[in-house]
Amino acid sequence: MGSRRKFIKNTGLGLAAMTVPTPLLFAKTHLSNTLKMSELKISLAQWSLHRALEKGDLKAIDFAIDAKESYGINAVEYVNQFYTAQAADESFWNHMARKAADHGVENLLMMVDEEIQLGDLDPRKRTESVKAHYKWIHAAKLLGCHSIRVNAFGKGSPDDLEASLVDGLGRLTEYAAKENIHVLLENHGLHTSNAHFMVGIIQQVDNPFLGTLPDFGNWCLNSEWGSTDPEKKCTNNFDPIEGLKIFLPYAKGVSAKSYAFDSEGNETQLNFFRLLKIVKNSEFNGHIGIEFEGEHLSEPEGIKATKKLIEKVWNSLK
Repeated sequence: MGSRRKFIKNTGLGLAAMTVPTPLLFAKTHLSNTLKMSELKISLAQWSLHRALEKGDLKAIDFAIDAKESYGINAVEYVNQFYTAQAADESFWNHMARKAADHGVENLLMMVDEEIQLGDLDPRKRTESVKAHYKWIHAAKLLGCHSIRVNAFGKGSPDDLEASLVDGLGRLTEYAAKENIHVLLENHGLHTSNAHFMVGIIQQVDNPFLGTLPDFGNWCLNSEWGSTDPEKKCTNNFDPIEGLKIFLPYAKGVSAKSYAFDSEGNETQLNFFRLLKIVKNSEFNGHIGIEFEGEHLSEPEGIKATKKLIEKVWNSLK
């Protein structure tokens, strides 16, 4: 604990260039070449269509059907922002679950944003945050999801923030576990993109229902939400390759972020070959979620380009 805290303090919660080699944090060989993901399983993150949803061109209630009919994808990841009015409506979630099942679509997880910070230093606000997440755990359970994804934000000194997150996430995970729902942490900017720091919190909570959702992008250490798109002008990134390696042993999903593509269909900001090779040669056996976040293609074009790239790279890997 002492050496990890010293590391965090010396890097300002990781908000400095990460040049230290990744330590061996895990006992099992999570990157063994003999343990490979059995098959490629692709899902679609709802955020890939956020512009269409915000404009009303696509109804949130039809997301699962659209994933199947428009993109040939039969597994989906929801975003709570599009369902705030229905958050506590059990009949709505039961209806959504039936619609997905009727179309052969698997509901995987609910991404939870815009709640009170789980790492708030005020114990009362932290408790309020934990309880505010309960409704999304219930929604995820009714949908048949295996997880919710939360944001591990908070402000304070390294030690104070660490203690607050261990408390908030620990209590939330304990509640979620009783509902058989996992709580997943995504690299989403600032200290949440410091993989060393976040894994330290997971290890302290010590609950198998607390895991990760590593994102290929979102490793910006000096910006909330963490976009590594150069157009967002991030000046300090945690190495995506090292971050993925550190997070994978705890992963219940992987988010294949994409921004832009060259004339040959390769992602121009992220090395999909190296990233997917790490996933394929690991013990991870879940879904790889498409999360297109680019500005220069339409959302449907971006989703299709990302799907095509994942399939091409995956099939080329040994």
